[in-house]
Amino acid sequence: MSVSMIPPAAAPDFLAHNGWAGATILPLAGDASFRRYFRVVLGSAKAVLMDAPPPHEDPRPFIAVAQWLVEQGFSAPHILAADLGTGLVLIEDFGGNRMREAIDANPSLERPLYRAVTDLLVELAAKPAMPIAPYSMAEYQRELGIFIDWYCPAVGLAPNTAAFSDVWAELLEPVLSAQSKPVTVLRDYHAENIMLLEGREGRNHLGLLDFQDALAGHPAYDLVSMLQDARRSVSAEIEAEFLAHYVKCASPSAGFVDAYHVLGVQRNLKILGIFTRLWKRDGKPRYRAFQPRVWAYLERSLAHPALAPAKAWMDANIPTEKRAQAWIEFVE
Repeated sequence: MSVSMIPPAAAPDFLAHNGWAGATILPLAGDASFRRYFRVVLGSAKAVLMDAPPPHEDPRPFIAVAQWLVEQGFSAPHILAADLGTGLVLIEDFGGNRMREAIDANPSLERPLYRAVTDLLVELAAKPAMPIAPYSMAEYQRELGIFIDWYCPAVGLAPNTAAFSDVWAELLEPVLSAQSKPVTVLRDYHAENIMLLEGREGRNHLGLLDFQDALAGHPAYDLVSMLQDARRSVSAEIEAEFLAHYVKCASPSAGFVDAYHVLGVQRNLKILGIFTRLWKRDGKPRYRAFQPRVWAYLERSLAHPALAPAKAWMDANIPTEKRAQAWIEFVE
């Protein structure tokens, strides 16, 4: 299923009703869901139109999290207008200066920007979680099931699923215990969802996007999302440096580094399954090219001593040739 970037039929009336009559609607981006984004231009004014069509998408979580983040002093887009019936939301335009491309153009920015996005997580972790659903054992296990249901069949494997669930119940129990004082977990915190905003200082320089799936969970989750970025290669050196920086600045509870690597493997197994599903079910084959990078991160965390049970299961059920090697031909 290719993403059509033709504006939704309801967009002109929605814009006219909210003071943007006659605005030009330009394609901006689609993503891995049904959401699409358009830039709206009226004279010198610009905004972004998010199309989150029901019943596939519900824009209310995005609106709620955006408003909470702004209230807490973070740079999330201001909500300019919304029509929940059509799933159209007009939001503040953060421009086009994205962390990913900024580092690609100027590699000297890599360390300063990774320090900044890590410092933002330190500040976020210092605040009580917003009133949202918890990152529960059931949710962690559901996500792991995506690897079993989509990745394994795609590479011709029928693994021991009962043992898989048991291993992850054991590994995740300490993570859940540490979530007794949860933080707001944005869940897609990576270099392609951070905009660099001109004229703003400190954490406000970082514009946050794609947080509609936020849950109340463990502070390591967003850190591993950034430092094991599925869409941008992060070196082991950078990862280790800013994991240590977070620990030094946030002084998290004992077991944080173990939890970081447990969540790294959990998250990357989920991503391997999601990217396979995007290819097989949704007709988006480009995601196959990301799989070797995701495997590299997974193997990196799998080597951590806390992951010994998961490593044993992987070694028994997922042969080497069914890991990164199975996807190398798709890397551009």
